[in-house]
Amino acid sequence: MVKPFEPIVRRKLSAEVYERLKAMITSGELKPGDQMPSERELMERFGVGRPAIREAMQTLNGMGLVAISHGERAKVLSLTPRSLFGQVDRAAEIMLTTSPAALGHLKEARIFFERGIVRQAAERADPPDVEALAALLAEQRDALGTPELFVRTDMRFHARIAAIPGNPIFEAVAESMLGWLRQYHNELLIWSGRENVTLLEHEEILQAIAAGDPDAAEAAMVRHLERSREQFRHQSA
Repeated sequence: MVKPFEPIVRRKLSAEVYERLKAMITSGELKPGDQMPSERELMERFGVGRPAIREAMQTLNGMGLVAISHGERAKVLSLTPRSLFGQVDRAAEIMLTTSPAALGHLKEARIFFERGIVRQAAERADPPDVEALAALLAEQRDALGTPELFVRTDMRFHARIAAIPGNPIFEAVAESMLGWLRQYHNELLIWSGRENVTLLEHEEILQAIAAGDPDAAEAAMVRHLERSREQFRHQSA
């Protein structure tokens, strides 16, 4: 609610241009795949200079609303949960790099998130879902002795579980969390025999999902993540 005696704040021109361009996108005047008007067209339309247009376009680009390519007009993007969470990847990387506590919070949040996801996966998985997880488990077993591939397949297994409920936000959150954790995975631990433990735990999760048993699936996932959380260590540790 606007208070009558609050001072009037003059907005930057670029902020006003940004609001108008955003309105063109959210109203449907410009749709995903459309090219944005040229800088000259926008300058004439809004009566502002080139710097205000460029600053507003950079803001839209940073939000994932448009893609800017050198020598071409900016293009309107289709917003998805994956692209939305992708916009915070850099900020999350900085936060995790500078704060050991943030990494601990992320590991805790992952357990909280995945224990709920795996319950829904056990309730909703169909035969193709189970087959896809079994194929990934076989790939991971074949990747023994190749740490980079083993870890990458491990994360694909968890991401595939998040896809089973059919909620794209679940998938996007899972992929983002896994990506943020990936840089802290201590691959040296793979050579201590724990890779076989990981495979056994994944097998237990898969069996519970295939059996449609959410309680068993949750218990197996919590055991797995509690045991494996020490594989992610902050660089200051």
